[in-house]
This record gives sequence, structure tokens and C-alpha cells, in this order.
Amino acid sequence: MQKNKFYLWGASGHGMVIAEIIESAGDQVQGFLDADTSIKELLGYSVQHRIEDMNFDATDQWIISVGKNATRKKLAESNKLNYGKAIHPSAILSARCTIAEGTVVMAGVSINSKAQIGKHVILNTGCSVDHECIIEDYVHLSPHAVLPGNVIVGEGTHIGTGAVAIPGIKIGKWCTIGAGTVIIKDVPDGATVVGVPGRIVRL
Repeated sequence: MQKNKFYLWGASGHGMVIAEIIESAGDQVQGFLDADTSIKELLGYSVQHRIEDMNFDATDQWIISVGKNATRKKLAESNKLNYGKAIHPSAILSARCTIAEGTVVMAGVSINSKAQIGKHVILNTGCSVDHECIIEDYVHLSPHAVLPGNVIVGEGTHIGTGAVAIPGIKIGKWCTIGAGTVIIKDVPDGATVVGVPGRIVRL
């Protein structure tokens, strides 16, 4: 079976995790791209600093290995690359879920029936996305965040470690949900929400 070849844009701790996901899936990491010229290698892979120096072709796949949602969006929209998906073998995926390009699914993640996962999303370690949830592009669900059925998360939102929502909630675009927050009502675009129950502290 032919292995997929991946290049990772972002040589950081997040990039290390993604590289190991790719290795775990039996695919190949070809190298990293990062603007920081002080980084020469990561996990034994070479780090280049200009995309012109990367020896890749149209069949090679890319993952933007940057945790900041706005930066992932900027890079994805400014470059026409062949974006793949990095999915850890331990993730439990419904055959009826959909996952778009550039998305990373880390170890222990669960995605249930008819969930829709957008482009360049990060589903971090052990998070749970239940039936019919819609996760829009550039979202980051931190480790062990829990979304029950029919939750909508808008573009660019970051949901913190261990945060929980009740079913049917709509969380707007470019929100920040603090670690451990319990969301019991809809969240407007751009809001920062913390606490139990969650309360808006910034709009």
C-alpha cells in the first residue's frame, strides 16, 4: 500500500504532535516549513524557511500545523496547496461523519453520526463531537472538550480544555470558550465565555 507524503507548515509542539499522528497512520512526514530561521530540524525532520525551498509536487499533502486559528486561515487562504487530513488511528469515527481538508483529529477523539467537521479544524486529544454537530472551518476543540448532539460551532472559535455544552447550543464565530466552561445558552459571534455556568466576559 502506497504511503501518503505530508509536509507540515509550522515547526512547533503542535507540529510535533501532528507529525506523530502521520507516523502512527503509516504515512510519511517529508519535512517542515517555518518562518523562524533559528529552527533547523524537528523530530529529526528538516525545517525549511521558504516554500520555494520545499521539494514537493502536486500529489504531496500539506497540513498547517499552527494552533492559532486566525493564522491557519490566513495561510490556507493565501496558498493553493493540496491539503490532506491527519487522523490518529485511535480516533473513533462514524462512517456517516464528514471531515474536510486540512483537519487534524488527534488521539482518542470521538466523532459520531452525521457530524460535519470543516476545513483546517483541530480536534485535540480526547475531545468528543456527538451526532449532527456542525463544526465550521478553523475551529479548535481543546483536549477533552465535549459537544453533545446538534451543537453548532462557528468559524474560528476556540473551545478550551474540558469545556462542555448542552445539546442544541449554537456557538458563534471567532469566540473563545474558557477551559472547563459549561455552555448552557447560545453564544454570539466574537464573545469570550468563562465559568460554570458560562457567562460572557467580553464581546
